[in-house]
Amino acid sequence: MANSDTLERSTVRGDAMTKTNPGRFFEDYSVGQVIRHAVPRTVSGGERALYHALYPARHALYSSDVFAQSCGLPSSPIDDLAAFHVVFGKSVPDVSLNAVANLGYAEGRWLTPVYAGDTLRSESEVIGLKQNSNGKTGVVWVRTRGLNQNDQVVMEYVRWVMVRKRDAEAAAPETVVPDLKPVLAIEDLSIPRGLDFTDYDFELAGEPHRWGDYEIGETIDHVDGVTIEEAEHMMATRLWQNTAKVHFDATFRPDGQRLIYGGHVISMARALSFNGLANAQMIIGLNGGAHANPCFSGTTVRAWSEVLDKAETSAPGVGAVRLRLVATLADGAFELKGEDGKYLPHVLLDLDYWALMPV
Repeated sequence: MANSDTLERSTVRGDAMTKTNPGRFFEDYSVGQVIRHAVPRTVSGGERALYHALYPARHALYSSDVFAQSCGLPSSPIDDLAAFHVVFGKSVPDVSLNAVANLGYAEGRWLTPVYAGDTLRSESEVIGLKQNSNGKTGVVWVRTRGLNQNDQVVMEYVRWVMVRKRDAEAAAPETVVPDLKPVLAIEDLSIPRGLDFTDYDFELAGEPHRWGDYEIGETIDHVDGVTIEEAEHMMATRLWQNTAKVHFDATFRPDGQRLIYGGHVISMARALSFNGLANAQMIIGLNGGAHANPCFSGTTVRAWSEVLDKAETSAPGVGAVRLRLVATLADGAFELKGEDGKYLPHVLLDLDYWALMPV
């Protein structure tokens, strides 16, 4: 017998019942609803190899088992953002298949490293709803958790998405906007068990700059740029099993362009940040993030970072640094927003995160 979730996804066309999944629309969500996402994924070294092929990812902790073991870990984990993409991708068919745009992130925490051989699955809880004034779309807030084969939460985050309504005349739900932390305190975050940077090899890591060398308010131009290719984006989005129509179907947008997956821009910018932040090894917290402007094939992405805060940790030799990572279309000044408070047209991504670095 079909369960209620299966029935919820079914649509009626005349007298025929279709078994395909049209995706949820705004009126299909309710606050408190928990959605268990399909298709668990066992990750392997293949994920690492493909991730490093798609992005110029060079952080040593994610490249070498020997380097990771010298830092107290059993082996090299899967890149933090690769794990994020796997968890995120599971949620797309249920949360953002009919999305207009993914609007932002908050309260992201990496709680347990993901290693080759781990099996990840995802579930999301709807924590907020707000219909837009046009009556055609609404914003859905979800808290998504990724769990491994031992039911440990490996990461969690909140994101909010603008989703189309199936019926513009459908009644608006009660507005619930969640109260989210603008910044996670260092006490909210998890340091991987055993992590120890006391014998950290700066030469093998690629740069001499340690935690004490960075000043709050400092800005870093990461210098390099990478042009986004359609084929690479399509491969990456398929790798993460992200089925959002805006990334695949050229007829879905009026301009006939496929939107580059925002996570692709995040990973590209993070990889570019190696030049100047090679020792910001592990991402452990995501305070906030916004995809400020759409990205399309042929765009050349550049990046800069600002040091927002620093904190000590209890792990030996390990400090935490809070960074703003900005992906842009152009070289030039560290400009983010105009006088009206809106993002400037050349800004693609504004990401606020905590990373671990040797002291």
